[in-house]
Amino acid sequence: MQFDYIIIGAGSAGCVLSNRLSENKNNKVAVIEAGKSSDIWKVKMPLALLYTMHDPKYNWKYYSEPEPYLNNRRLFCPRGKMIGGCSAHNGMVFVRGNKNDYERWESFGLKSWSYEKILPYFKKIETWSEGSNQYRGSLGLLPVDQSKNDNPLFKAFLSSASEAGYKINPDMNGEYQEGFGMFDTTIHKGERASIAKYYLNPAKSRKNLNIFSNSFVEKIIFEGKKAIGIEVKIKNKIEKFYAKKELIISGGSINSPQLLMLSGVGDADHLKSKGINVVNNLKGVGKNLQDHLETYIMQECKTADTLYTYTKLIPKVIAGMQWFLSKSGPCSKSYLEVGGFAKSSPERKIPNIQFHFFPSFVINHGLVNPSSHGYQLHASPNHPKSRGSVKLNSSNPYDYPKILFNYLQDEDDLKQTRECIHVARKILSQPSLAKHSGKEVGPGSNKQTDDELNEYIRSNAETAYHPCGTCKMGIDDMSVVDENLKVIGVQNLRVVDASVMPEIPSANLNAPTLMIAEKASDLILQN
Repeated sequence: MQFDYIIIGAGSAGCVLSNRLSENKNNKVAVIEAGKSSDIWKVKMPLALLYTMHDPKYNWKYYSEPEPYLNNRRLFCPRGKMIGGCSAHNGMVFVRGNKNDYERWESFGLKSWSYEKILPYFKKIETWSEGSNQYRGSLGLLPVDQSKNDNPLFKAFLSSASEAGYKINPDMNGEYQEGFGMFDTTIHKGERASIAKYYLNPAKSRKNLNIFSNSFVEKIIFEGKKAIGIEVKIKNKIEKFYAKKELIISGGSINSPQLLMLSGVGDADHLKSKGINVVNNLKGVGKNLQDHLETYIMQECKTADTLYTYTKLIPKVIAGMQWFLSKSGPCSKSYLEVGGFAKSSPERKIPNIQFHFFPSFVINHGLVNPSSHGYQLHASPNHPKSRGSVKLNSSNPYDYPKILFNYLQDEDDLKQTRECIHVARKILSQPSLAKHSGKEVGPGSNKQTDDELNEYIRSNAETAYHPCGTCKMGIDDMSVVDENLKVIGVQNLRVVDASVMPEIPSANLNAPTLMIAEKASDLILQN
């Protein structure tokens, strides 16, 4: 089996690469995905996002090691295991990040990743529901729709943010990010706009594109320092595929460093300890792991405007029927569609917190239904200083890796998270929410001191599902890929996914990942 390009992983980045690299009919392209098709109602229905997150057929369902600064809790780390990857089970919030994020990337010696250089790729991705301008695109493959969700709590929340002194921003992906408003979403005509649907499906009929699902890549084959192919398990049989031009790893921030290490690329001491022959000693593989850590500020609701209504059988059945018949009603929305960006204190130069408002209580990642009406504000520092790692448990490719985020290792991360709670309380206590607001149940109005808030955070904070950085792009000794996303020290191998981010952006990660994949496609084809 010979191809020009082999793409490992059909997640968001892999779907973009599959489309773009196969546009030239002379390129023979293979994309290999360990999971199965995502062409199911659970993926298409926006409000059903938790169904696939907790289904091992569609999700890797990783857990971290005990987190030392979170009372040794093991945190859930879901990762998409299907065509479309995390775009097939995420919250569908489409946020690019702050201009300053990419100026930071540029300052790390990555001149071609400045905001000015990447803005055209962000525009290339999208057809924005509100039309095009100097910041927004209207010719892209992906429909990006600004939410029109008219839930009364959303209107009250935005009015409260304004009363608390914060800007209302009509486009958080536009000229500036700071402020509150309705998020852009990858929900279109009542259905999830997954990257599989809008990038991969239109390319499926191309004779030069070969899509392999339920196919697990065990190892990259090297000839010296040159990547020449892969060993992949298909129907319980090991096959060898060879790439004439390039291999591209798009497995995501957990699986990409895992595959590199299993194939002999990584910290030599770590690889030798697992009995793996070292192809290239790259100390940064699996290091630099970052994520957004969210704290929930939770309030009982005195009105029936929350999703608690749909935990009851009859309203749930009616809402489901409405969606199946007309792609409308509550199931056609994600309810993560309102929020914003703010400074946690006056000395912060740029917005350092992201907020998501959600009109229900979330208990154990949605596995437990709430017992009353309520809403919560998710607050997370945008640029945590703490860093974790992904390491191998063994040389067996089917053993899950050892994931440690080290959340709150840096004291400033904890300080910023406390500041998040103060800002959230300020917003939630304004007059516009007064008719809805009951008592604060998390942290609880009796929790006011730094020590009390620290304990609440350590006992309750949760991942925002944004792991990145484990194959970072850069020019220092811990970099894994260069500015062109080529793995340093070997040939014919790139990484294209969220793992290459040198520093986490102020954003949900799907939009920045798509930008990286669009830019990578040009880099590969120009090469």
